[in-house]
Amino acid sequence: MKPYTMEPDRNGEDLYIGIALSRFNEEIAYAELEACLDELESLGVDESQVMVVTVPGSLELGIALQQMAMSYEFDALIAFGAVVRGDTYHFDVVANESASAISKVSLEMNIPIANGVLTVESADQAHQRAEEKGRDCAVVAVELANLMVALVPEGEDIDEDEDFEYFVDGEDDMDYDDEEEFELDEDEDDFEDEDEDFDDEDDEEDEDDFEDEDDDSDDSDDEEDDDDDDFEDDDDDGDDEEDRRK
Repeated sequence: MKPYTMEPDRNGEDLYIGIALSRFNEEIAYAELEACLDELESLGVDESQVMVVTVPGSLELGIALQQMAMSYEFDALIAFGAVVRGDTYHFDVVANESASAISKVSLEMNIPIANGVLTVESADQAHQRAEEKGRDCAVVAVELANLMVALVPEGEDIDEDEDFEYFVDGEDDMDYDDEEEFELDEDEDDFEDEDEDFDDEDDEEDEDDFEDEDDDSDDSDDEEDDDDDDFEDDDDDGDDEEDRRK
């Protein structure tokens, strides 16, 4: 069986890399950073496409990385810092929580993050590992950034600007223009309903007026009939008077 295997792509050209660095035990963290920048340059990443931010300690790395990821300006992120074991339980809290936050941001924001936070028993161990860890993180960031692009299905839209606008505005299928048009349609329907009601009222008033006129006309006809009857009675009286004279 010979499955298709994707070869690692470590070409850093056109990649944008963001780095968050903890200033606690900063001598170690900056040693990692220096080695990382050298390796990024050797992989083809332009220095103008690398941004470095610093935070007070390793627990603050998570929020900084999250904000960098939400900007959609970077193809991959890197976290640097050093947590050296002391006499209290604080070492375990910082080591575990910082690692958890970095992983959470990576998975939720769908962006590769190379975790370069050293968790060691002594400062000597940290110094021994700093340079190698810095270079490893550079390779991880470039390789995973390219892998993420390679795994996108062919023809799928990966416009980061459009995706960012969708993320900020919310998941609403109706855009502003559609909503405005919908409101206009409602206004037109209301206007048509008002016109229909107005026409119905006019029709009812016309029918009432017509019936009133018919009633008045009937009354007039009745009055004319009464006048005719009176006229006939007068004629009868005149005939009776002529008969008496004769």
